[in-house]
Amino acid sequence: MFKKLTLVQYLCGIILISTGLTAFAQNNNDGYLLQNGQKLASLKKQYKDGDATITKEINSLLADADKALTAGPYSVTLRKTKVAPSGNPHDYVSQAPYWWADPSKPDGKPYIRKDGERNPEIYLLHDDSQLNELCIGVKKLSFAYYFTGKEEYAQKAAVLLSVWFNDADTRMAPNLNYAQYIPGINDGRGIGIIESRALADIPDALAMMQGSKSVTGNLTSGIKQWFGEYLKWLQTSKNGNDEHGSQNNHGTYYDMQVVDFALFTGDKKLAKEYLQKQTIMRMDTQFTVDGKQPLELERTKSWGYSNMNLGGWCRLAILAGHLDIDLWHTEKDGKSIKKCIEWMMPYLLKQKEWSYKQIEPMGYGETVAICSLAADQYPDIDFQKVFKMYPSARPWM
Repeated sequence: MFKKLTLVQYLCGIILISTGLTAFAQNNNDGYLLQNGQKLASLKKQYKDGDATITKEINSLLADADKALTAGPYSVTLRKTKVAPSGNPHDYVSQAPYWWADPSKPDGKPYIRKDGERNPEIYLLHDDSQLNELCIGVKKLSFAYYFTGKEEYAQKAAVLLSVWFNDADTRMAPNLNYAQYIPGINDGRGIGIIESRALADIPDALAMMQGSKSVTGNLTSGIKQWFGEYLKWLQTSKNGNDEHGSQNNHGTYYDMQVVDFALFTGDKKLAKEYLQKQTIMRMDTQFTVDGKQPLELERTKSWGYSNMNLGGWCRLAILAGHLDIDLWHTEKDGKSIKKCIEWMMPYLLKQKEWSYKQIEPMGYGETVAICSLAADQYPDIDFQKVFKMYPSARPWM
């Protein structure tokens, strides 16, 4: 069911396309990677000037941030119901969502796959939810600080960040060795790395809290050190190498993390070379010349995964803009982001009926958000038809 996309949803990243994804290249001298500093500054000015619509939306955002002031802290060492085979409570653990006990086996093992069907057993483990709640909470608090300058928001965010990344008793070990394990088959998989994609919001949250006395140099340097260690693990571990080789959306979000974390830790050379040598090559496998995403279309939630993957490409295009790479207009043997968007348009506009398997209701908010980002890049596509059909869904740009 399509839901109205408010400014609060746009800012807080309720949709997968995270807040502030700009449709044009920008430098990152201000520390922003996925946010657009100019657009944030414009919103802030409108808020300070008393714009009624903006004020209403920001006040709603602040109400959410106020709730975050009393939430947490979050840590893989808290609410622990299963310790990794390593015996280290700092190691992240999660169970594969689409794998179920085999009813023909006494103990259910080895588990069997049911694509798109979530096994409720996964919710007995809490590391994944702790990580997501951390990223959502810090994001809300950083926006609240940015718009109000109230130190209480940054102070709370700093506590949450310290607990997760820096404090010896509670910090997460910088690896996902035991993510998305399958009972009876393995202790963890490369596929689990997609669960850390929300970490890409942390660098922008820190950028929004520049000037806060709570966000100290020691805090930031400790977080950057953690990201550097995790980036190294992504590049050298077995699970990291497996996910690097993944051909579908998992490969896309692996690339996004590598590029984002490399930029955050100051390794522009790695980020640029990775985009040029790895990411662009993925177009050959992931896209067709007419814009289909065949590896996502074969899934049981084909519409959702097609949008998810395209959203990852939008993030990569924004990150590429920091490195003078125009991924929005890059073509690989006639395959491109633009053609994928064009292929999705008739389904979004209800001109064609989706004929691929989709076991969940189709939602359109994410697709409209992608169109909003792409509108500045592709003036020859009539995105106005989309915005007229979904007038309340276009993000504030």
